[in-house]
Formats: sequence, structure tokens, C-alpha cells
Amino acid sequence: MIAASFPVQRPCDAKMLSVDCHGNLRHHARSEFADLLRPGDLVIANDAATLPASLSGRHSRTGRQIEVRLAGRDSLDEVRQFSAVVFGEGDFHTRTEDRSNPPALSPGDLLELGCLRGIVIRLLNHPRFISLQLDGSPQQVWEGLARHGRPIQYSHVPSPLAVWDTWTPIAGPPVAFEPPSAGFVLDWSMLACMRARKIRFATITHAAGLSSTGDPELDALLPLPEPYRIPQSTALMIQHAQVFCNRIIAIGTTVVRALEHTASMFEGAVPSGERLATQRLGATSRLRIVDAILSGTHARGTSHYELLRAFVDDEMLGRIDQELNARGYRTHEFGDSVFLERADKHVHSMEQPHGGDRLSHGEIIPVKSACPEEGK
Repeated sequence: MIAASFPVQRPCDAKMLSVDCHGNLRHHARSEFADLLRPGDLVIANDAATLPASLSGRHSRTGRQIEVRLAGRDSLDEVRQFSAVVFGEGDFHTRTEDRSNPPALSPGDLLELGCLRGIVIRLLNHPRFISLQLDGSPQQVWEGLARHGRPIQYSHVPSPLAVWDTWTPIAGPPVAFEPPSAGFVLDWSMLACMRARKIRFATITHAAGLSSTGDPELDALLPLPEPYRIPQSTALMIQHAQVFCNRIIAIGTTVVRALEHTASMFEGAVPSGERLATQRLGATSRLRIVDAILSGTHARGTSHYELLRAFVDDEMLGRIDQELNARGYRTHEFGDSVFLERADKHVHSMEQPHGGDRLSHGEIIPVKSACPEEGK
């Protein structure tokens, strides 16, 4: 595939490959996404705005230049304590795989990050992965991020990103460390088209994390635990879709992770609330909620690619890779898209012992496997 090197969210020539539940593969203009949806479908997107989470600065003890990339936090409201990945000298123009290491980091080290000051609390299973506490009040931290932070960026986009380059059209709370870029496909005209076709739309807020660190050991830890919030309105729309056997379509891997994490905690139900997603989805995962995903194109071996294995098998993913390469699809956050329906083999794998999913208030609704496939 070709690296998408220009920060254009909805290029006029954006492509989309679709695979239906029977394994039929087709190519489309990505602007035709709504044409693949059916009346009654519920489309759920991540409304997180992206933080300026790259902080350049100095390691006080050695005087060496560093870059700190904020990577995680325990809740959406936490603004002072983060997990972070630290790089040595340089910036996004150098591939992450080729970036220099930072100086040896130790608990108590002071990191001078522009107008912000951070303290290394501890190392997290890797010499470049730290728990970081930023000094100051929440307001001072927000002001420091706004003044000094930059969006996390990779070398395939040579020009510096503005923070608004990373915000989807529906961006709301600034909690993501990298953009939930599958949502770039959305604009207000598409949402209006979906509404006119009786396709329902809802959002969650999920703190999308790092896609790569350039270090194989660190990349093996991805995705890190990520906090998310499911609003009551979205939870009710999911219940409605389950009752009426309508499809649930996730815009991006973060939505899948949040919904399936909640379903695993509540026996297939999705109540509202804020939680911390800790699971990893892959070929052996049982999908309880999501019927299809719109995602970017991802390289084999990444955590995003692994999640797609929950929807289709490795043989199909191999076919998809061949098509993406043969047709010149673009990859990374400003690249093209794939739309994958869950394969037939997964459809009847969600039956519960008692024939239903129990909601948090005690109501029993039919499991989705009880729904007929026609008209789903």
C-alpha cells in the first residue's frame, strides 16, 4: 500500500473496499459508504477530539533534548498523570523505528516540556515507557498543552500537522492521543443522508491511543488500556438495535473495543458508563455487539490489523491485502478505508446459556443470534 502523505481527511478520490458476510469483495468510492447501509442500521462513531500530545523538551538531569508522547491515562477526566513514551533527539521527520533513545530515565527525573514540568513517577516495563505526572493545576496543564503541545505525528506526513487536522468533524471532548481517524469519512452531508434513509447514528467517547512506537517490545503492548464513555442515549439505541435485530456498525477499531469490552462485562448488554478497555481483540475473539466495521487500511502485525481478524479469517485478510496493494490503496490515518461485515462463521457464535442478554435493570432481550439473517 501507499503511505498517505497529505493531511486531507476526505479526498475526492478516497477509496473503500467492502467485504460482505458471505465473502464477496467489492471496490467503491468512499463517499458511497452510506450506500452500504440499510434502514434501521445503527452507526456508532468515536467523538473524541485529539490532544496535542507530543511535547518536546529537555531531560533536566542530563540536559539532553527529548520528545514525550502522552500515551494513556486511567480516566477521561485525568489531566495530570499519564503514561508516556519518551524519544531522544529529533522529531516526526525521522521514522519512529530510527529515532534515538532518550537518556536513561529514573523515578524522580524532571522533564522540562516548554511551559510544563513533568516528573517521572516510575518506569512501566520498558526503559522508554514511563508514568509521568505534570505539575500544576488542571487549568495550567490544559494551557500548557495548548501552548506547547503538538499532535503526535509520523514521518509519512512531511509537513507539520495542525491540531485541527486531527479532529474529525464530530470531535468533542479532547481525550484521544491519536485521531480516531476512521471517523474522517463522516461529514454533515453524509450524516444527513443517513438520517434521511432511517439509519441511526450515535457516538461514544474513547481515548484512542498510540498506533506505533517504533520499538517492537513496546508495540507488543499495544493497544494500551484506554478509558471510554458510553452515553445513556447510545446505550438505549444499542438496546433498540438488539431488540429489532438491526445491524450495529462501528466506525473504527476504538468503537469495537469499547462496545465489546462492555459486552464482555455485562453478558452481552451495553449499559451506559465510563470504563477502561483492557482487552485485545483478534482471531479468537467472540464479537457480541458489532456486526460490521469501517476502518482504515492497516499493516499486518499491528494491533489494528489484529482486531480485524475478529471479523474475517486470515484467508480473507490475505485476499484483502492483495486487492489493496494491487489497486494502490493508501494507508495510515489519512488513507483509504475498508468496510468489513462479520463473517458467517461468527454469526451464530454468540448464544447465551439462557437464551438472552440481561440488561443492567433486569430486562431480558433476545440475543442477536436469534434474529433472522434476512433484513438484518
